[in-house]
This record gives sequence, structure tokens and C-alpha cells, in this order.
Amino acid sequence: MIFIDLNFPKTRGTLPYPPGRELPMNLGKTVFAQLFKFLPIYEFRQCVQRYQGTYKVQTFSCWDQFLCMGFAQLTYRESLRDIEVCLRARQEKLYHMGIRSPISRSTLAYTNENRDWRIYADFAQVLIQEARSLYVHDSFGVELEQTAYALDSTLIDLCLSLFPWAQFRKRKGAVKLHTLLDLRGSIPTLVVMTHGKIHDVKILDQLPLEAGAIYIMDRGYLDFGRLYTLHQSFSFFIIRAKSNFDFQRLYSQSVDKTTGLQADQIITLQGFYAQKDYPEKLRRIRYFDAQNNKRFVFLTNNFLLPALTIAELYHCRWQIELFFKWIKQHLRIKAFYGTSENAVKTQIWIAISFMFW
Repeated sequence: MIFIDLNFPKTRGTLPYPPGRELPMNLGKTVFAQLFKFLPIYEFRQCVQRYQGTYKVQTFSCWDQFLCMGFAQLTYRESLRDIEVCLRARQEKLYHMGIRSPISRSTLAYTNENRDWRIYADFAQVLIQEARSLYVHDSFGVELEQTAYALDSTLIDLCLSLFPWAQFRKRKGAVKLHTLLDLRGSIPTLVVMTHGKIHDVKILDQLPLEAGAIYIMDRGYLDFGRLYTLHQSFSFFIIRAKSNFDFQRLYSQSVDKTTGLQADQIITLQGFYAQKDYPEKLRRIRYFDAQNNKRFVFLTNNFLLPALTIAELYHCRWQIELFFKWIKQHLRIKAFYGTSENAVKTQIWIAISFMFW
């Protein structure tokens, strides 16, 4: 483990110091400490107070826990023993890193298992809001005034014998990350963690619906009752239709077939339950992707945007797949330091916090 001090060298060498001039004083701060000073400490303390994170805590505070888990993320530690050995190797530097308590794997394991994971979930949301403000004017490939979100989920495989609470299959465990991604900046605005058995469509009940925003989803989220709730909130959706989709065409609009568009139709749903769940009109767009030799059928409640823009927006949904690939490659969310649900969620939320730090 290497601690780097951002200080001036002891000798002048080739630096342009005038003769007789003294070198600046040694600041004594590690890179780790200098980076962490940019975090909003006041907001972190508010999150701790909200969930009584200081209750019966004498030495190892929530901030110490956050710093230790952050150190593990940045240095790719494999286990609690690995964290303990690395930090104790340079114990004289811990104070300058901001860690005020002695480090032991038993203490860290206990706090990960018992301290409320929502402290770090709320703090991650604070950092996410700050990051979104930096990318509010960025383009994501489609010129659009509204905010566009991509909704999808990914699985993190777990060993069922070690994580019995995360049952996914008969002999397989998993935790599922349901993510709502702001396409401007590829920033996750909502992350809901569940065990693997929870169906994707149920997350639509937890979405913070924003009037005028566009929600882009795969056909796994096709539920006309929930989509109608989204429609009544003055939000828009773009979703792929299923192959057995039953509808009645009211009329068609002209399209430029050289762009890949094949149809732009105004339809109503057929079937007793489908019509009851969504009694209003829908727009059906059929698009052929010549590059991949694949046909797509989209459903949307947006009747104003051009049909080609609807197809381009769905193509931008691929950003969330790239986001999932990135977090699995760069964040320490495959090997977990604890087996309880609280410990797993704590580690994942602290890892997410470091994405926006």
C-alpha cells in the first residue's frame, strides 16, 4: 500500500526556486485525505442523524466506516482482513486520512451488518443530485428539451448458501439493481435493490414520476395498468411491444421508409383487460434496423415527436447497458465483505457514492 503526499520535494533539482528562498512547508496530507475534503460533510451528518447512526456509537463512527469502505473501493481490497492489514500497516497515517478510530475486521464486520444502509443510500442521492446539475445541458445524441430516462435492471450473482435471503433460482442467489438512468450524463437517478425474484414491472410503482419526462423501457415493463398511471401523471413512455400484442388500427400517418420507418399508426387496445387498463389511444411505430437486420415495434403515448425521433430515443436506451457493464468492471460489487442483506446494501451504496465523488 502506498500513501502519496502531495508536497513539494525536499530538494530543488531543476525547479525554478530563487537562491535563498525556503521551500513550502510539508502539508502532511495524503491524496486520500485531500480528495475526501470535497465531500459534503454537513449533508453526510444529516443522513446519519436521520437514521440515528450515532446511537450507542462510542468509537467507530459512520464517517470512519465510510472512509474504510471507500479505501477498500479505491484500492481493490478483497476482504475485511485485507482492509485491516493495509490500514494497520501505516497506522500513523490514519489520523491524517480522517480515520479517528482503531481498525479491526470484527468492528468493521459488525458495523456493516448492523448500521442502517439507508444512511449511505441517502448520501449517494445527495452526490447524484450534485452530479446531475453538472450535466444538465449535455447532449446524449438526440436534440430534446425534455428529460429522458432509461429504465432497466441487472443481476449480481450471489452464492445461495452464503446469502440465503437473496434467493433467485432453486440453487442460485442474486440481488437485482433496478436503475433509472438519466441519459444526460448517464447518471442513475434512482437505484432500487431487491432480491432476484422481484419482477421488473413492479418497480414502476416506485418511480418518482416527472411531468413531461420520457421513460424508455424494454418490453419486460409492459403493464398497461401501470403505463396508464404514468400517462395520467403527464409523463411519456416509449416501450417495445410484445409479439402477441393485440390492437385495432384507427389510422396511419405517412413515414419516410428510407430512414427505416415502416409504419406510424394510432391504435386502441383489444382485449377486455387490456382495454380496461388502458382505455385511451396509443401510438404504434414499426422500425427496421438494417444494420442488425432486426425489426422493432414501439408503443408510446407521445403523439408530438417525429416517429424517427422515437426510434432514436429507444436506441439511446443502450446507454444503460453500458452503464451496467461499467459498474461491474470498476466497482467492488462482486466480492462482498459481509453476507447479510444490510452489509451487501451498505457496500453497494458506498460503491455508488464513489462513482460521483
